[in-house]
Amino acid sequence: MEKQKMIEVLQFCAAQCTHCYDACQLEKEMDMSACMMHDQDCADLCRLTAQVLERKSENIDIFLKTTLVMCERCASECEKYPQMEHCKKCAEACRKCAEMCHEHELAHRE
Repeated sequence: MEKQKMIEVLQFCAAQCTHCYDACQLEKEMDMSACMMHDQDCADLCRLTAQVLERKSENIDIFLKTTLVMCERCASECEKYPQMEHCKKCAEACRKCAEMCHEHELAHRE
């Protein structure tokens, strides 16, 4: 996948995580603290990984591996709340981002 497309996927994931975090803050019926923690961590990491990718750091593989794990964790947490549209959209964005990171890892293994 081209670098610009990867950056867009990372930024979209960060935006979805931020939106999910904000929406979870408004939830009064359930304790959403675990979801919010994962949202915030994932958003921060995706933004940072996009920046590292933009500057063509030689450490990008490390960042993408970590982002893969964080996106999977965030998606798993959000999937616990299928009734909440913001969690559903966040999980979808995180799964797509994790898949992209995994594809990058496979391509650079060869």
